[in-house]
Amino acid sequence: MVRKGWSFWQGYVVLLALAVVVKAESPYRFFDWNVTYGDIFPLGVRQQGILINGQFPGPDIYSVTNDNLIINVQNNLDEPFLLSWNGLQQRRNSYEDGVYGTTCPIPPGKNFTYILQVKDQIGSFFYFPSLAFHKAAGGFGGIRVLSRPRIPVPFPDPAGDFTLLIGDWFKNDHRQLKAMLDGGHKLPFPDGILINGHGLNGASFTVEQGKTYRFRISNVGLQNSLNFRIQGHKMKLVEVEGTHTVQTIYESLDVHVGQSYSVLVTMDQAAQDFYIVASTRFTDNILSTTATLHYSNSNKAVSGPIPAGPTDQIDWSLNQARSIR
Repeated sequence: MVRKGWSFWQGYVVLLALAVVVKAESPYRFFDWNVTYGDIFPLGVRQQGILINGQFPGPDIYSVTNDNLIINVQNNLDEPFLLSWNGLQQRRNSYEDGVYGTTCPIPPGKNFTYILQVKDQIGSFFYFPSLAFHKAAGGFGGIRVLSRPRIPVPFPDPAGDFTLLIGDWFKNDHRQLKAMLDGGHKLPFPDGILINGHGLNGASFTVEQGKTYRFRISNVGLQNSLNFRIQGHKMKLVEVEGTHTVQTIYESLDVHVGQSYSVLVTMDQAAQDFYIVASTRFTDNILSTTATLHYSNSNKAVSGPIPAGPTDQIDWSLNQARSIR
């Protein structure tokens, strides 16, 4: 019904505008990635790594639930390349998932445009190369899917949001590691653990005293479960791979290969620097690495022994997994 005093064309314009609003698509986000080889030094020695836009690890994807992601990937390696989107639901487009057999690899010198929609997913994920053991050379990165403004999440907005990609790492070239597996042999013991592509004390996160921050932790490694902890701070688990959880407090978390967790951490300690630790689980030799949690008003560097975590207690890990609801 047209409002009294309006012309026919005024009413038509209003109805047309409403139709456009109703049929409006979700926002689009465009990414243009160039995949190349490059020198990296995660454990202090030169290695050939796989870079995305010159970065190791690759760039984070920032998005909002229901966004359409248009990711154009140019493969400048000398071999086929394929990306997988760990944890993202592919609805009626499984061919975009990046698993060999459902998605064709990108030939050398060619490109492919992934078209994904992060539909109704709010949480923490990551992407990684799924072909030819490329993951052992890099090519991985974090994915954050945020809530739309009108959709509440069960905790206040944090003061900051950090991605932490943890994982075991080898000094061997990825081709050598692939040849070991193809020959029927197990992988050797890793040479180290990385946090965001850095070895011991290589990464740092700056926070303000008294504020609460979100840490998105993903195990992007090849074979080892890792225990994650922050010296002097407790972690409130709030999300696991797109699902909000009962908010339980942990002093440390076992993060198995492929898993992603979100925790809230309140900076409630005296102004100084603290260790962030990732260490192997269920191994005879315990490998550990550290990053630094830096209070912005700190004048005291991190010091003292690295806080100990669980080592080979299987029951401990199982009980923790059962506690996540």
